[in-house]
Amino acid sequence: MNAGPHTAMVLAAGLGTRLRPITDHTPKPLIPVAGRTLLDRCLDRLVEAGVQRAVVNTHWLGDQIRAHLKVRRDIEIVISDESALLLETGGGIAKALPLLGTAPFFSVNADLIWHDETTDTALQRLAAAFDPATMDGLLLLQPRARADGYGGPGDFSLDTDSRLMRRGSNITAPYVYTGVQIVSPALFRDPPGGAFSLNILYDRAIAAERLHGLVHHGQWMDVGTHEGLRHAEATLHDDAS
Repeated sequence: MNAGPHTAMVLAAGLGTRLRPITDHTPKPLIPVAGRTLLDRCLDRLVEAGVQRAVVNTHWLGDQIRAHLKVRRDIEIVISDESALLLETGGGIAKALPLLGTAPFFSVNADLIWHDETTDTALQRLAAAFDPATMDGLLLLQPRARADGYGGPGDFSLDTDSRLMRRGSNITAPYVYTGVQIVSPALFRDPPGGAFSLNILYDRAIAAERLHGLVHHGQWMDVGTHEGLRHAEATLHDDAS
């Protein structure tokens, strides 16, 4: 098994508009689910995978996130401040690249809940499968039929070599992007300036046949809505009982 990245990008700068009015006063990553914040659940998984340093970007109510993270002692936290301008997913990582180093790194959305059903965790499986010689990114995918709380048409299909293909218009796709990935700094070669979506870089990597996917073997929950939060709370309480 390949040694996994020791650095991660944690995307925590979003506005969480679908979860208003909760997010009017609490940033989405600090919403507690079954007694633990979404952000802490994310960092717990990174620590389990051997990550030693996490770069966390902040924008909306960023002071709350900074204060919350000061109590963590099991991982080094570095803040990438986007208080002046929200840079979206691609722009946020591009701004943080000097803090992330030159090696491939994990990138994880701060508002996810996922569980593993195999001995090797999802992050370990990503690390083992990532090949920087042939990949600029390796995305963890959830089968759409098993994506708790997700009601969309899916994001990607896979070819026989695990390369990603876009869903296309007016059709569904079998897999949903989970928000968990390994990316190489090479993905950000000549990026757009300012705020931009990672999808711009994904499409470029797909055209070059350098964006791949790995299917998750466990549970994944979309907690971006009030319904999704209620479902996650109930599921985690049931699992603990």
